Amino acid sequence: DELLVLPTREGVTSSYWWMPRNNAKANLVLLSGGSGGIGYRNGTPQSSNFLIRSREHFATGNPEGNFNVALMGNASDMRQLDPSLRARSDHVQDIAAVVAHIRAKNKAPIWLVGTSQGTISAAAAAIELGDKLDGIVLSASFTAFKTPTSVPKQAIDKIRVPVLIISHEKDRCNVTRPDENKYIIDGLKNARVKKLITLSGGHDPTGDECEALHWHGFINYEAQASIAITDWILKPSP
Repeated sequence: DELLVLPTREGVTSSYWWMPRNNAKANLVLLSGGSGGIGYRNGTPQSSNFLIRSREHFATGNPEGNFNVALMGNASDMRQLDPSLRARSDHVQDIAAVVAHIRAKNKAPIWLVGTSQGTISAAAAAIELGDKLDGIVLSASFTAFKTPTSVPKQAIDKIRVPVLIISHEKDRCNVTRPDENKYIIDGLKNARVKKLITLSGGHDPTGDECEALHWHGFINYEAQASIAITDWILKPSP
């Protein structure tokens, strides 16, 4: 596993932590929440974000097969992402460059997996990149209608690739309410396949309800959540 840095726009570089695995069924590009990034310190990603801390579960935790995993870092000119930046075309261009870099390595399908604010990025990329992606996963989706770039307020009717929406039933974060996922499902009018999954396991949530170690981040249910996601990626169905 290694940190790769590549030019993604004029004068701008982006990095991603690359985890190739033998006989991978697909490539997963993980888009963390909050201000983004992977918490890279002392040579490894150390963010407690659900996707970042669960990376090995995604890579090798599914009995049906392995996955190549890319943890998307922030661009050199966007060290702190926010909901507005995540929907901008230059941010999507950074994602597209990473997708193209991975596509040159292997021919396996490429899926974006976003969580919380990372779902804004995943939706924006799916709208703009179209069939350059094979599908997206929206975990603890950012649904707040007061935010102009929230997932339901984007032009998600333009998304045609398969979409999985997955949440924890006890997520009480006020911008990722599970009951508002219905607005995403309704808006995905042209997705080839779409599915809503609600999970209920885990234990011992701590801290803020909108942070990674609460139900919002599938606390102590990471392995099961990752398998639910990768199972669906292998066989998307309504």
